[in-house]
Amino acid sequence: MGYSREMLDHKIIGIAYTGSGFNNCHRHFPEMLEAVKRGIIANGALPMEFPTISLGEVYLNPTSLKFRNLMALDTEVMIKAQPMDAVILMGGCDKTIPAQLMGAISANIPSIQLVGGPMMTSKFEGERLGACTDCRRFWTKFRAGAVSENQIHDVESRLATTSGTCPIMGTASTMACVAESLGLALPGSATIPAVNSDRLRAAELTGKTAVEIASNPILPKDLITMRSVENALRTILALGGSTNAIIHLTAIAGRAGINVSLYRFNELSDTTPVLVNLKPIGNHYMEDLYFAGGLGAVLRELKPLLHLDCPTVTGETLGERLDYKCDYVDRSVIASRNKPFDAKGGLISLFGNLAPKGAILKRSAATKELFETVGRAVVFESLEDLSNRIDHPDLDVFPEDFLILKNAGPASPSGMPEAGYLPIPKKMLAQGVEDMVRISDARMSGSAFGTVILHVTPESAVGGPLSLVANGDMIKLSVSEKKLDLLVSPEELEARREKLDLIPASVDPLRGYEKLYNEQILQADKGCDFEFLLPLK
Repeated sequence: MGYSREMLDHKIIGIAYTGSGFNNCHRHFPEMLEAVKRGIIANGALPMEFPTISLGEVYLNPTSLKFRNLMALDTEVMIKAQPMDAVILMGGCDKTIPAQLMGAISANIPSIQLVGGPMMTSKFEGERLGACTDCRRFWTKFRAGAVSENQIHDVESRLATTSGTCPIMGTASTMACVAESLGLALPGSATIPAVNSDRLRAAELTGKTAVEIASNPILPKDLITMRSVENALRTILALGGSTNAIIHLTAIAGRAGINVSLYRFNELSDTTPVLVNLKPIGNHYMEDLYFAGGLGAVLRELKPLLHLDCPTVTGETLGERLDYKCDYVDRSVIASRNKPFDAKGGLISLFGNLAPKGAILKRSAATKELFETVGRAVVFESLEDLSNRIDHPDLDVFPEDFLILKNAGPASPSGMPEAGYLPIPKKMLAQGVEDMVRISDARMSGSAFGTVILHVTPESAVGGPLSLVANGDMIKLSVSEKKLDLLVSPEELEARREKLDLIPASVDPLRGYEKLYNEQILQADKGCDFEFLLPLK
């Protein structure tokens, strides 16, 4: 390969590289890779990049979550199989960060996460635009007839105009902040915009740090503990972060043998204020968060609630990281703990006879007037059924009804897509209805908003209570009690169960990855990981 013996005597730093023509979030990775290598070589080690699967949200079918575990396995095996003293994980798009962290924990050699960073915003008729949140907002206006076809095409061309991940507190940015709060990424690195030169400096410093942990090993399992996971959960809550992050953090923790309790999650949520004013629940974008003080400013506000003794990849404790003075904080973006944007965390778990093992509601993105309601179920049996009927003029639906989507969980044929953000029926939009209670076993994009209840567990495809819901059933939602109940007698539900005909995973014989996925996929409360990838007991 042309390396001198002298060069081969140095530490070898692997770089898990996820550049891909199919992953628009990562199109700036070639330049970032050069900065990483610069930091490694300047500090006396040998960089060796290697490719792994790259998961871009836009093109993957049926959904990127279906391939997260495959990428995690690829990452783990390649780290184990190839000679390296430490590894840098270059990721950014939603599923790449959790997949890389899951694989690195299982491989358990010195590892450091380098995220790609968010894109910058653009403008349409003087209004800032930032990818998916604004896409959904304008698409709803277009469906309601408030935006013309020419206007929607102009909006579309200005939603994502630079490289990087979505510029709002969606899943990618939430997971970047999770990586930093867990201590697996450099302080200050989570929020730097993808096209900012600070991103390249962070990449260079990540290379330098990787050399240091190769010589003085700090292992992922040293950093992923119950206490650091609780820090990450509080971070998600304070950010008003993505609901997807709960699934991903549960899977990350699970690789270290740590169980994330949704009951404990509720306790944390009730004592963690929302401190960040970002879309989809606020007004600002990721570039504003970076210039307002970044994640460090948020964590400093949370200090009394955090486990400050948790170690980090730099060798400091979290508390030592946060001892550095933050000279400037923009309080329009990052609130103080004494004057939060909301006194309680952005997400909660709901339990009840409709979700015995939990469901997730992003209450910070929901309509408070719908928090204590009883509604009539309008049921869609599948994604196809939803697509065919949601805008039909004869749909039997009223503003106070609950929209129900079945067969969209991890074990369903659709593989738990981001379909939980059911569109408001067109006839309701025409009446000016902006939000309705929506319930499913699917996920929702971190960029979405509304009174949307997700991850209902057990899911309908495995015979969970959601599979028994019928049109006209009454359902009670109580956010104050954290309850979600189907108001149907146990006797009637048992009679329905005897007649239940579950949708098969596939009409065709399964082979390859499809077969492995269907045999091994766990439910949302276990992070939708594969059972055989969990630590041996």
